[in-house]
Amino acid sequence: MSQPITSSSKRSLRQRLLNRYTLSGVLIVLLAAGGYWGWQQYNAKKNALNQYQVAEIEKGDVEDLVTATGTVQPLEYVDVGAQVSGQLKKLHVEIGSVVKEGELLAEIDPTVLRATLDARRAGLRNLMASKKNQEAQAALAAIQYQRQKNLFDEDATTKESLQTAETSLKSTQAQVEALQAQIEQTESTLRADEANLNYAKIYAPISGTIVSVTARQGQTLNANQSAPIILRVADLSTMTVQTQVSEAEVGKLRKDMDVYFTTLGSQGRRWYGKLRKLEPTPTVTNNVVLYNALFDVANRNQALLPNMTTQVFFIAATAKDTLLVPTAAVTLTRGTGGANAGKNAGKNAGGNNPMANMTPEQRRAAFEKMTPEERAAMRERRRAQGGDAQQGNRASTEDKTQTGKPGENQGEQEASQIDSSGLPSDGAQSAKKTGTVRVIDADNNIEQRTIELGVTTRVQMQVLNGLVEGDRVITGVKQAKQNGGSDRPSGVNNTMPPGMGGSPARGR
Repeated sequence: MSQPITSSSKRSLRQRLLNRYTLSGVLIVLLAAGGYWGWQQYNAKKNALNQYQVAEIEKGDVEDLVTATGTVQPLEYVDVGAQVSGQLKKLHVEIGSVVKEGELLAEIDPTVLRATLDARRAGLRNLMASKKNQEAQAALAAIQYQRQKNLFDEDATTKESLQTAETSLKSTQAQVEALQAQIEQTESTLRADEANLNYAKIYAPISGTIVSVTARQGQTLNANQSAPIILRVADLSTMTVQTQVSEAEVGKLRKDMDVYFTTLGSQGRRWYGKLRKLEPTPTVTNNVVLYNALFDVANRNQALLPNMTTQVFFIAATAKDTLLVPTAAVTLTRGTGGANAGKNAGKNAGGNNPMANMTPEQRRAAFEKMTPEERAAMRERRRAQGGDAQQGNRASTEDKTQTGKPGENQGEQEASQIDSSGLPSDGAQSAKKTGTVRVIDADNNIEQRTIELGVTTRVQMQVLNGLVEGDRVITGVKQAKQNGGSDRPSGVNNTMPPGMGGSPARGR
């Protein structure tokens, strides 16, 4: 038989159960407190990062572009004018007509020109008849002179009669020569009249398209002072884009650099070409200095028409499928070593070249005044000095920090790329830039990191070293929300870290 449960046994069982539940409760409370504390610490870091704008490092394409506006013009065109005066009797073409070289374009009324030509021919025939008559008189004078000479030899006539016959012969011969000269002059004028009559018919000087007609059929043309323009024939197979580049950007242009453009209504289509020519003489409008840059593009399907407005992009540098960081996240820096070496190298270079102590502007001006031979000698001297002088020039500009905003200290940047010859140095062109960014790690800690940069634009920069895809970087400080949640600046609290400006390429 089972033994009855006593009161003492019940108390012992209740105590054991109570101790067990108490211990479990304490453990649960401790675990909850620890979790709450960890959650608070995590959110504390996370909430501290909410004041920053953050972007993620991604891959993409970047292009350093020089932008300009331009107009499309035919590469080859001819303004066809009238070389003779008269009424435009017939116009055989209209705007848009495609013509071949030598094709008849227009006719001027030839009535007056033909009448002038007929009169000139009649005058020529009259002169030729007069010449024949005078030649007969000269032949008679020659016979009479010979007779008087024979008689004089036989003492049958006087010397005076001989002299008269000789004078008459010379006179008639001179008249024959004068008539011959008049005939030649008339023939020359006749050829001009014949040419003028031929000019009454106007032919196409080149194959192409009629792009403009400035005269109308029945209009009277006056070519006495200047040749009036009737129409323009243009070869539309190749077009020239004429752009105007500001003096602040023209230093980035170089011959044969890639360039593309778009037109209004082209729906994003791009036409590509290479820079053919940069005209040295600028145009100044309202104190704005602009330089004309020209490049050609094929127009096989005739999609480009004269006087189209274009948005042109000169590709100064490009990088494909590369890591990109927002420009606003970067503070550009320069090296901090080699100052003395740079100064010494600069002194050594200056001892051999008087341009070493000039400002960049003075070097450019001096270089422009040199002959081609002097320029070649200067380049050879620069190459002979080698990389030490270039490295010294770069080191002498140490401890200078630029913000991440392109356009600031532009003159200083350009000056650093000009060596003692006044030319952009190869080392400056290929020199890699460095900068610093603030990176958020996996534990939401902020660390400052030095990175190596390549192609840079106003919005993005190419990352060569220092970051990987997926890294998070700080691009700025968020704006505080006021007035019911609307975003507005919050005074001093909106101050951004040094080197952070603009909007990120991709923010959170």
